[in-house]
Amino acid sequence: MSFAVPPEVLKFAASGPGWESWVRRLPGLAASVLEEWDLAVDGEPTSGWTALVLPVRADDGTPAMLKLRGPGDEGAHEHVALQRWGGDGAVRLIRADPARRALLLERLHPRDLREVEVVEACEVVAALYSRIHVPAPPQLRTQTSFVQEWLDGLAALPRDSPIPRRMVEQALSLGRDLVTDPASTGTMVHGDLHYENVLAGDRAPWLVIDPEPTSGDPHFEPAPLLWNRWDEIAAEAPTTRDAVRRRFHTVVDAAGLEERRAVAWVVVRMVVNAFWSVEDAAREARPLRPEELEWITRCVVIAKAVQE
Repeated sequence: MSFAVPPEVLKFAASGPGWESWVRRLPGLAASVLEEWDLAVDGEPTSGWTALVLPVRADDGTPAMLKLRGPGDEGAHEHVALQRWGGDGAVRLIRADPARRALLLERLHPRDLREVEVVEACEVVAALYSRIHVPAPPQLRTQTSFVQEWLDGLAALPRDSPIPRRMVEQALSLGRDLVTDPASTGTMVHGDLHYENVLAGDRAPWLVIDPEPTSGDPHFEPAPLLWNRWDEIAAEAPTTRDAVRRRFHTVVDAAGLEERRAVAWVVVRMVVNAFWSVEDAAREARPLRPEELEWITRCVVIAKAVQE
């Protein structure tokens, strides 16, 4: 059965030569995997940020999802994480071809944690931490190696940046301490565990998808729960500060995390996120766009809120 590559996947080609080549080869790649694995397309294709996802049925009628990942380091070891979890708290991996970045996954429901009240959603994610935070397999790169690269770039940020200099210096200090701390490696962390990356399932109420696994620190995980679903933040508490802190303390308390360490990682991640917007504008020799300035403000607000 043929299918049309979704427009959002075609747009991946603008991300660089590697992506352009991958998008061009994608129909042939999908056809070869479908044939070799005896799969039939069973619905409309969808996509994530870096992948094409096809609903399929195996030759015995079992529904599944075929995921074809594009180039990039983020999800290179997704299959390693899914194999390690074995379906415990996460989507079950049925088959993998790492060379072609092809994964056959159990089919879950389209419902995700955006449809659940945000505090309850934070509690769901916190409960899943205890199942997915297992000893890291040796294949995984350390989170600290990524963080050190981030800090190297952040250290070169001009002093007239829209990110408060005091906060930049704080992130550098906290980040350097975390990078040299042995507790910052050894646990397999998801890396991007937000509300859309937890789907409803039949064999369990909620299951994790789309890991970007590294050998890291569980305290690295909560930050995406703070910056996502931002359009709801005003309705969650009297002030933005209170709403951010409510989310943060919900997940930290429910997961049994150390507050001081979780705060440090949130500050580092939010300042680095803001820095990337500044870096993008500088690389393209243009002023910051309104949406980038809004994002930088959000990052600063979150980093301040968790410390107050």
